[in-house]
Amino acid sequence: MPKVAVYDITGKQTGDIELNENVFGVEINEAVLHQAVVMQLASQRLGTHATKTRGLVRGGGRKPWKQKGTGRARAGSTRSPIWVGGGTVFGPQPRSYAFRMPRKQRRLALKSALSAKVQEGELVIVDAISFEEPKTKNVVQMLNDFKAADDKALIITAELIDAVEKSARNIPGVKAIGSIGLNVYDILYHDKVFMTKDAVTRIEEVLA
Repeated sequence: MPKVAVYDITGKQTGDIELNENVFGVEINEAVLHQAVVMQLASQRLGTHATKTRGLVRGGGRKPWKQKGTGRARAGSTRSPIWVGGGTVFGPQPRSYAFRMPRKQRRLALKSALSAKVQEGELVIVDAISFEEPKTKNVVQMLNDFKAADDKALIITAELIDAVEKSARNIPGVKAIGSIGLNVYDILYHDKVFMTKDAVTRIEEVLA
């Protein structure tokens, strides 16, 4: 089983913890990781782009010239796609880019992302993270104690703690989430992942 150090919020080591190898020690599947990131980013796309077809372009109600006798090609509307100012053929229309992955693949992607952080030494287990009130300087001090002030940091607690989330909100590259909001993109995007012991327990209960 992977064994990592446990620290208090000031960066002092207080012990060790053995992580479940079925969650934090699996073989990394890069293909599934890529698919999970694409799925997550695709679901965030608005898909509100739109073009006007010939039926949506204003005007063109009158026939430009009579059907026969002019020597010109037949035309029924000045908003035909072959006319300047006409409609667009097969242009983009509002749509959803979202797609779903099988549940087993989504879980494998999470396990692979967590295992990658353990292998790279970028997972930091903390006894507990809590603040009496939301203060940005609290998170800044914690990152300084762990010598991670210049890193993009992800803070994971068992439940989303309002004071922690608000304290991290104003720091570029720093994000705080609860274990229920765990996702592949955030894990891979951030340089350091700070996770509380109770969050580890909660994640292992779900993914193991």
